[in-house]
Amino acid sequence: MIVRTVMSTPVVTVGPHALVHEIAALLVRRSISGVPIVADGRVVGIVSEGDLLHRVEIGTDRPAAQRSWWRRLIEPGDAALEYVRTHALQAQDIMTTDVVTVAETTPLPQVASILEERRIRRVPVLRKERLVGIVTRADLVAAIGRRGQTPRVARAQSDDAIRARLLAELWRQPWWRSEWSSVWVTNGVVRFHGLVESEDQRRAARVAAENVPGVRAIVDERVRFSDWQPLL
Repeated sequence: MIVRTVMSTPVVTVGPHALVHEIAALLVRRSISGVPIVADGRVVGIVSEGDLLHRVEIGTDRPAAQRSWWRRLIEPGDAALEYVRTHALQAQDIMTTDVVTVAETTPLPQVASILEERRIRRVPVLRKERLVGIVTRADLVAAIGRRGQTPRVARAQSDDAIRARLLAELWRQPWWRSEWSSVWVTNGVVRFHGLVESEDQRRAARVAAENVPGVRAIVDERVRFSDWQPLL
């Protein structure tokens, strides 16, 4: 799947001169956690709930006086920036300007990695530098829910076809030990024989089998390697 299939559009935006209290009210009213800042049709920043956590209006700002005297002496620039972010009235003064964006055709795995690695909750979607959508963590979760609501048709497959498809999936996985395990399918029932290193690997094999259409049941008869005593 790609971004176009899950992104939210149209996007709620505000301009650089939008007032901070108006942005806070907008986030609550629209039940969103962040809003892109757009100027001349281009994204120039983003304001999220995280940017509003420390504000003088609610007494959560961090006064410079609380910092040690030597830190105030060697870090005056940091103190000035902190004051701006906690007291400024306009979006342009508190917004995050290092905005990560994606294209409509960006694969969802790449989006998920960006959200996780950057510890952010949303990414604007651009088409030739123009904002056309936004993808949030909630959008990815919602996509899972929609896929789950789609009735899954258990296609009739022969036992040989089921086994071939399952083995193809297993051989792609680093945790699968083909030299230790064998797989057989009879009347749609998958049976695993041999040895397994851990219960996590046993569970992973079961999940792989559950995703193969036509599988009716799964029986894993493998022995834990740590419990196996070879005959001497």
